[in-house]
Amino acid sequence: MIRLRKHIKCPRCGFPVSSYTSPIPTVDILIENESRLVLIKRKNPPVGWALPGGFVDYGESLESAAVREAEEETSLKVELKKQLGTYSDPGRDRRQHTITTVFLAGIISGTIEGKDDALEAVFFAYDKLPEPIVFDHKKIINDYLKIREP
Repeated sequence: MIRLRKHIKCPRCGFPVSSYTSPIPTVDILIENESRLVLIKRKNPPVGWALPGGFVDYGESLESAAVREAEEETSLKVELKKQLGTYSDPGRDRRQHTITTVFLAGIISGTIEGKDDALEAVFFAYDKLPEPIVFDHKKIINDYLKIREP
C-alpha cells in the first residue's frame, strides 16, 4: 500500500506534488581479509562502529553503490563476491526506514584508511569486535558467521 505523506511544492515551478513515504535503499559491505573484518568508526550519529556502507544514489545499481561506498569509507577498492541478504526491519536505522542489501567483498587494492563519513577504518578479528556496533550490523555479522566458509 502506498501512503501519501504530504503535499509539497516543486522548488522550481511551485506546482503541488505528492510526496510518498517509502523505505530508502542502502548497501552494507562485509570486507573480509585473512579472517578479519573491516569496520568503520562513524563520524556522524549514530556514533559507533559499523560496516562500511551507505545510501544508493538515484540511477545507481546496488552493486555500484556497494563498491563506491566501500572505497569512499575505507580507501579500499573491492570486488563483490556475492550478495548475502536484505535487512528491512523498519527500526534498523532510527533516523528513517531503510532497507539494506548486504554484500561480501574481497580487496583488490588500496591501503585501509577511514575517509568520507568514517573517522577510522580498521580490521578486526571476529572475536575482538569493538563496541558499540550500530544499526543492525551485529545481527548482520552474526548471520554471516553462521554461513561463512572457513
